[in-house]
Amino acid sequence: MLSYRHGFHAGNHADVLKHLIYQYVLSYMSQKDKGFSIVDTHAGAGGYKLSDDFAAKNKEYETGINKLWNAPTDKMPESVKNYVDAVKRFNTESECSELEVYPGSPWFALDAIPLEGKTFFHELHPADFELLRQFVRTNRYRKAIKGDGFSESVGLLPPPSKRGVVIIDPPYEMKDDYYRVVEYIETMYKRFAGGVYMIWYPVVDRYRINQMEHDLIKSGVKNIQLFELNVSEDTEEHGMTGSGMIVINPPWTLKAEMETVLPYLVSTLTNNQGDFRIEQLVSE
Repeated sequence: MLSYRHGFHAGNHADVLKHLIYQYVLSYMSQKDKGFSIVDTHAGAGGYKLSDDFAAKNKEYETGINKLWNAPTDKMPESVKNYVDAVKRFNTESECSELEVYPGSPWFALDAIPLEGKTFFHELHPADFELLRQFVRTNRYRKAIKGDGFSESVGLLPPPSKRGVVIIDPPYEMKDDYYRVVEYIETMYKRFAGGVYMIWYPVVDRYRINQMEHDLIKSGVKNIQLFELNVSEDTEEHGMTGSGMIVINPPWTLKAEMETVLPYLVSTLTNNQGDFRIEQLVSE
């Protein structure tokens, strides 16, 4: 199915959670001099104009990044401030003085990785892939790959540096994406058990999330943490009510950071109407 376009959702509360954690992990990985590789299984277009027909339709960014853009910084957690500063820098680079564009996952990867680090961005939708190709500007270190990230990326691990980050965020339009995520993790973990794997998921169908968590717990994969932000109560009638990130082999500091960040996001994005989850699904 090729109907999903992330532009409709750019900068919403789910992007805030995903990219804030993604940037934190990449920053942590960058602290060592040794390089690392990044694999993005569902990269999207690379960047998004918030005034275009997609983003302007529902203006989901207004209850996401826009609330952080205008928030006072004196009580803002450090990782949130770093994330907001990154989005502001992307706007400055795009010659925008206000919040007019929003960076996708590829921009955060290219912003963080050392020059010699390798990045692989996968996208199946033909229109978004063309935008991604122009955004990435492929060279020997960075590649935009047209195809299914689940199957196309398997041969990329383990990286030569033995250090790598994989971000996995399919649209979940196809219900078997929940099962494919687990199968993909099992395959990649056998090839590269030391990698950092990040799985984004929408809170739309709690049963399928619970099943995915159960399957991951039973998979034999170690050191799995879960971080979930919900902007309203679960319901199957009104679309996505929240989202989560499951991180395998997370930075040892991530859980403590999220114990500060998630309450702040609940307060700032939902006026304390939402809630959050932090769980260690599997120990080290």
